[in-house]
Amino acid sequence: MSAKTYHITLNGKVYEVEIEEVQAGQAPKQTAAPAVTQAPKAAPAGGAGEEVTAPMPGSMFNILVKEGQAVKKGDVVAVLEAMKMENEIVAPVDGQIVSINVDKGQNVNLGDVILKIA
Repeated sequence: MSAKTYHITLNGKVYEVEIEEVQAGQAPKQTAAPAVTQAPKAAPAGGAGEEVTAPMPGSMFNILVKEGQAVKKGDVVAVLEAMKMENEIVAPVDGQIVSINVDKGQNVNLGDVILKIA
C-alpha cells in the first residue's frame, strides 16, 4: 500500500489530507480522526499577533487559556463543539494570549476570531 499527502484549499484555508491506496478486498487500516491543519499565516501588520480562528461553525465548548497566559505551538487553547463532536483548537505559534474574543457557550461561524496570540 502507498499513501500520498495532498494539500487542499477550501474557503481560503489549507488542509493536509493523506490518501492511501487499498488493494481490492483489503480492509483499510483504522487510524485516529484526521487532524485539521491550517497553512501558516503571515504576521498581521503592526505586530497585533496571530489570530486563531474557528475552523468550522459550532459552539465554544471550553476556553482553556486566560489572557496573558504563555502558550507553546500545539497547545490546546479551546474546544469547539460541532456536529456533536468536540474539536480541539491548538495554538499555531508560541506566544502569549493577547485577547480572547469569545465566551464559553457562544456560537461561532467559520473564520470567526477566537483569540489572538502575540
